[in-house]
Amino acid sequence: MIIRKATTDDIEDMMACYDIARQLMRASGNHSQWTNGYPSRELVAEDIARGVSYVGEDADGKVAMAFVFIIGEDSTYTVIKDGQWLNNLPYGTIHRLCSNGKYHGILRLCVDFCMNKTDNLRLDTHADNSIMRHAAESLGFKRCGIIFCMDGSPRIAYQKYCK
Repeated sequence: MIIRKATTDDIEDMMACYDIARQLMRASGNHSQWTNGYPSRELVAEDIARGVSYVGEDADGKVAMAFVFIIGEDSTYTVIKDGQWLNNLPYGTIHRLCSNGKYHGILRLCVDFCMNKTDNLRLDTHADNSIMRHAAESLGFKRCGIIFCMDGSPRIAYQKYCK
């Protein structure tokens, strides 16, 4: 799979991947994450405009995954409860990872791509997202505590540092 920056031409395919991800979440018992159409088309377009949105293309050139990768401070990570970050070094953050459901190992592909840009990664997920929690832990992410999204909802925070 080839990972590249997303463009506005990718929005329809990305939204389809987000729809599939929401369906997979519901099927696995995660009924409270990514509700009410989150992420919205407007947020996806904003991420693309900011240059932080990426897609993975399969061998046929079709969008098979999407995610946001930001290097730098994430304001929702300033306060962490019930734990602490592994370090306070500069880091990158993975947000809004999804796929079209046809491929396995999507988080691994995303992490490998991001680790080529920084050796210090953070991500967070909903407590009900057992699939993402298991995948993150299997890739060596350490559970660090609880952070709170802009709307005040809690997320389990993870970090992976490879130095």
